[in-house]
Amino acid sequence: MSAALASWTFTSQARSARRARQAARAQLAEWGLQACDYAELLISELVTNAVRHARGLVRMSLSAADGLLRCEVEDSSPVPPSPRAASCDDEGSRGLLLVEVLSCGWGSVPTGRGKLVWFEVPVRMPVRMPAHA
Repeated sequence: MSAALASWTFTSQARSARRARQAARAQLAEWGLQACDYAELLISELVTNAVRHARGLVRMSLSAADGLLRCEVEDSSPVPPSPRAASCDDEGSRGLLLVEVLSCGWGSVPTGRGKLVWFEVPVRMPVRMPAHA
């Protein structure tokens, strides 16, 4: 498969994480790809963090090439993400640890607008059963 690219802009609202998951699911289907089961979870984490910690629009891009899906989320905050250890009673602070453990790789880079946070996970062509004659 040659490289594929798609991007969206979301408002800084809680429902943007759901919209980002839906957009990703539809785009992967259009490309004929299946991401690992937890790709949508990681998309939710990055978009939710962007909505929670930055102001303004959130941009998400997906690209797929060489068996990897790369998700990039850009927001207006220049503060880089930092995984934190959560106590047993914390209701949050585990998202970046999930991204770290479940992705093939992740990171962040500063941009002229703020920062871009990315992760990569494997993708594959869906298994199609042959039609019986």
